[in-house]
Amino acid sequence: MQQPFLPFALPDIGEDEIAEVVDTLRSGWVTTGPKAKRFEGDFSAFLGDPSLHSLAVNSATAGLHLTLEALGIGPGDEVITTTHTFTATAEVVRYLGADVVLVDIDPHTLCIDIDAVEAAISPRTRAVIPVHFGGLAADMTRLLALAQRHGLKVVEDAAHALPTTCGGELIGTLGSDAAVFSFYANKTITTGEGGMVVTRSEALAQRMKTMRLHGMSRDAFDRFTSKVPSWYYEIVAPGFKYNLTDIAAAIGIHQLKRAHAFQQRRAAVAAWYGQALAGLPLLLPPQPPWGEVHSWHLYVVRLGDAAPIARDAFIEKLFAAGIGCSVHYIPLHLQPYWRERYALSAAQFPHSQRAFERCVSLPIYPRMTQQDVQRVAAAARAALPL
Repeated sequence: MQQPFLPFALPDIGEDEIAEVVDTLRSGWVTTGPKAKRFEGDFSAFLGDPSLHSLAVNSATAGLHLTLEALGIGPGDEVITTTHTFTATAEVVRYLGADVVLVDIDPHTLCIDIDAVEAAISPRTRAVIPVHFGGLAADMTRLLALAQRHGLKVVEDAAHALPTTCGGELIGTLGSDAAVFSFYANKTITTGEGGMVVTRSEALAQRMKTMRLHGMSRDAFDRFTSKVPSWYYEIVAPGFKYNLTDIAAAIGIHQLKRAHAFQQRRAAVAAWYGQALAGLPLLLPPQPPWGEVHSWHLYVVRLGDAAPIARDAFIEKLFAAGIGCSVHYIPLHLQPYWRERYALSAAQFPHSQRAFERCVSLPIYPRMTQQDVQRVAAAARAALPL
């Protein structure tokens, strides 16, 4: 009997999330309102500092855009980021008319190479966007020191990094200007679509709050819940439509309560993979430094030199065995827009290029069982006979 398809990712939505959504629907307030505010407060508390400004948005992409806009990034500026990421990390820079400078990755961690960042700094450089790849923190100690020396802003693409730590501190609480999290369906917690921007800066938070909803001088929720006439508002800037709905926030409130349990389960799945895949011609993902937390959003293996087949054939064999997988990422230097705009070539990014040619993201999510991992490993062994 054929086994059911094992998906690459699967959200874990519980009865508490469902009940909170139902309560929201019955409340009559379904767009941004009390549940979104509660989610923001809960998020700051989760990070261990209620004084942090957490702003709920409808995607991490929106959060990155809001942050760069609030920092004043614009035409003539350069922003450095890694080529080994999803296009959203870089495209927000172009929204603002600034230029993207792509750099290579550390071949061990697949996170941004700090030496490459330093080499790419020019008089036009205004900011750096590190990506915590797969849920492993980039070297923020070195990056923040480098940014301080050169007067650069740092905006963390933390889409993979809840609840990741660096230097024993949760991502979102470090010395960067802001960190942006994603709650997309396959992320470590989900609201379906959504994200959160976290910053210590009151000025940044106020600008982003205004721009999040059309550049209005007053919060829509405050206007519509006021007990006195409060219809008047002013448009102080050409803003965006980036708010998170209460329906989505209702899910996030309870997903956040489960974030540490989700991480522990993902770490267990990663440990099972480490045992089950031992001895195969695969380079397994790096473990976090001692005492640090890896969110294990992704479990990325790379085919070794001794692998008898190429990456694409390996993926095809896994799919034929009923196992979903993916590739993270097709680097930006290979994508037509970025390649042509900046005249990029694979030779400029040897570590990212080699990782791309060999990497496969295996299924990892809290609902996976040890038997599921054994099934993936069996398929991998069949595809890579010793």
